Amino acid sequence: MTSEATMSRRSSLRWGPIVMHAGLIIAALAMVFPFIWMVLTSVKTLGQLLNAPLSLLPDPFTWDNYINSWNAVAFPLAYWNSAYIAVLSVVGTLITSAMAGYAFARIKFRGSGVLFVIFLATQMIPKQVTLIPTYVVMSTLGWVDSHLSLIVPAMLVNPFAVFLMRQFILSLPIELEEAALIDGCGRLRIFFSVILPNLRPGLSALAIITALDAWNNFLLPLVLLNSPELFTVPLLLSQFQGQYAGVNYGLIMAASALSTIPMLLVFIVAQRQILNSMASSGLGGK
Repeated sequence: MTSEATMSRRSSLRWGPIVMHAGLIIAALAMVFPFIWMVLTSVKTLGQLLNAPLSLLPDPFTWDNYINSWNAVAFPLAYWNSAYIAVLSVVGTLITSAMAGYAFARIKFRGSGVLFVIFLATQMIPKQVTLIPTYVVMSTLGWVDSHLSLIVPAMLVNPFAVFLMRQFILSLPIELEEAALIDGCGRLRIFFSVILPNLRPGLSALAIITALDAWNNFLLPLVLLNSPELFTVPLLLSQFQGQYAGVNYGLIMAASALSTIPMLLVFIVAQRQILNSMASSGLGGK
């Protein structure tokens, strides 16, 4: 009985990882397949797309869809708009979230915990709920049809970024700050000389996440931007699909690939840093 139980336990231990990895591989393929299909469709001719049955691999292979979609609309201008909005949003978010995270992590005052919970609870509100109030505020400020309506809110209102920075700061040894206090440093000196240098991994991950969010933002630009010269890449892609591509799915997929590739490359390069930063951000959670 003991021998059979031992063999059964060893068998389950041997098959467990195999089943788990097989499930993960299947899930990964299911997630990657739409992107692979997009890329393969983007290099097919219209004739191939209209053939039945539809083949997976392109024959012949063509880059015409990329050339035609790039020339059909102002992709370079949209790239520039999305890029500088993303950069400014990242810089502002890093500054404000690091300061707010430090305040919530280290500066204790009456009601600080409740205030942090309320601030974090705003993350649960769908963006669609705040869309009309956001438009009213932007209209009052005169920022409708301006990139300021996308940049400033991204800099000032990011509960997730503040939470991430708070968790990183909580994971730092408080002895570093106590030593700086003994040396006569104030709060600002401690923040810039002690906290910020140790936040580089978290700031790097937050920068990439914020850039991805700013690049892929579609709802707010759709509501707040009217002039075609101000359009970001997602807005331009939506316009392209409606006005230029028609039923030519090769053109649509090529334009989609053009809008996806920059941020995909950024994520591929920095994915390890993002995952490591996310994992380490919970070490000091309270």
